[in-house]
Parts: sequence; structure tokens; C-alpha cells
Amino acid sequence: MTALSTCLVGLGEVGQALAPDLLVRVAQLTAWDLKFVDRHSAPSRAAAQFNVLVAPDVRQAVAGADLVISAVTAAQTGDAASSVAPHLKPGAFYFDLNSTSPSAKSRAANIIDSAGGRFVEAAIMSPISPRHAASPMLLGGPHASEFLPLARELGFSGAEMFSEKLGAASAAKMCRSVVIKGLETLMIESLLSARHYGVDGAVLESLRALFPGDGATATPRYMISRALIHGRRRAEEMREVARTVEDAGVSSRMSSACAEWQDWASHHAEAANEPDIAVMLDSLLAARGGAK
Repeated sequence: MTALSTCLVGLGEVGQALAPDLLVRVAQLTAWDLKFVDRHSAPSRAAAQFNVLVAPDVRQAVAGADLVISAVTAAQTGDAASSVAPHLKPGAFYFDLNSTSPSAKSRAANIIDSAGGRFVEAAIMSPISPRHAASPMLLGGPHASEFLPLARELGFSGAEMFSEKLGAASAAKMCRSVVIKGLETLMIESLLSARHYGVDGAVLESLRALFPGDGATATPRYMISRALIHGRRRAEEMREVARTVEDAGVSSRMSSACAEWQDWASHHAEAANEPDIAVMLDSLLAARGGAK
């Protein structure tokens, strides 16, 4: 166990996946989340479950921390860095795990480094579960190689040095998401239409070759459920993906449309509870008035 004083900013899906791993490796883990103001919120309940130290505000959460881990939603990346920077211990590492465009990552890095911190970007290259801290991730930026041994000590065993150029790791993550998140929304669009025409069975059967081993419906259902459960966060990420694509001088037609579908899916999360994909699709078709 390391004596490193660690602060986790954001106790959402990623923060909750990391907290148990960190608690067995650091002497003290302090957490801060904007939703702590509501003691019934999911982050508040998670803090009580994991027995992490809940700070009353971001200043007290960050004060004296040797490491700050930022695990907020994509849209909050800049705000999180701005709120932390005035209270950051000189020389503290700021480990940014958020799924954002290279330009957004660079802006956050400027805020942290200007305040005397050491910004390290990370791009998580798989779902955070089931491997949690051990998930594969690419580290980047001028402080990344120095941080890597500490990351491994803290349980980030899947971390690897990618580039000293800030933003390169995030670019890899964003370009990957064009495909991964795009497949989810293509599945929604395809199977909702197929169910309307009564040909979903034939379409699922034809997809069997693409998803061997799990049967014709298991993987398509999983992909749709991911969008339903995590659509809000994924929509924010896909807007960052679209920004990344546009910054490359490429049209972001697919990524922008994906963000719209993910946002729509987030309003129908209850359909994810349906174990039968046909019933799930019928539930979504009943709500299709909101689809574009």
C-alpha cells in the first residue's frame, strides 16, 4: 500500500469501477462529485458503499493530494480541471481519464500545468468493466513516462506509454469510438426498422456470422443495451469524437448522428431490462416518436 494521498474527482461509472481497486492500494482515498450535494444520488450511495472519504467541497478534496484522478463525463472535463487547479498541490499528478477530443484534453492540460500540476492523459481502450483499473489504457503527454511506474503500482496494470505528444492517446480513443459506439447505434437503427417490418428474425440470423459464439441475438442485444444504459455519457463522448473528426478536416456525419441516437437511447433506459430482444425492440418502437 502506498502512502500517496489520492483524490478521485467524479464517482460515476468509471469512478465507481476504480474506487475498490484504489482503496486497497492507497492509504486514503478522498472523493468529490458535484452530485454529493444530493445524499440520495448514485455517487453519494457509492461513496457510502465503498467507504471513501467524502470531501465537503473540491478545495478540501484536492488540498494536499499527491494525485488527482479525473473521471468525469466528457462535457465536464474542462470544468473539472478549472475547479481543481487553484487548490492543486505543486507537482501533483493530474490523471485525466475522460473521453474527450485532443483539443479539449490540451485545454485541460494547460489549466493544470499552469497551476503547477503535472497533467497525464489516459485513453481507456475498452469498457471499464470487468477489468476496472487493469483495463487497457494509453498514456500520453510530457509527464506520462514519469507517471507510468506509479500507475502500475496503483493497479493500472493495463496502462502503457503511448506518446509524449499530448492528445495522441485521446485521438486514438476517439477514432476507435467512431466504430465502437457507431456499431451500437447502427444496431438500434437496423433492428428497430427490421422489427417494424417483421423481418428482425431474418436480420438477426444474417448477423450470426458477424457475432459467432454468442448466438444470433446475444451480442446485438448487448450492444443496444449499452446505448440504453450509458447513452447520456456516450452522447457526450460522441460529440467529442465529432469534434476530433472535424479537427482532422473530415466530415463527422456518422459520429454526429451517433451522438443523436445515443442521446435518444438514454431516455429509454428501462427497455434494457427486457431479456428478450424482440420485447426490447417493441418497447423502443412504442417510444419511437422521439427518434430522428
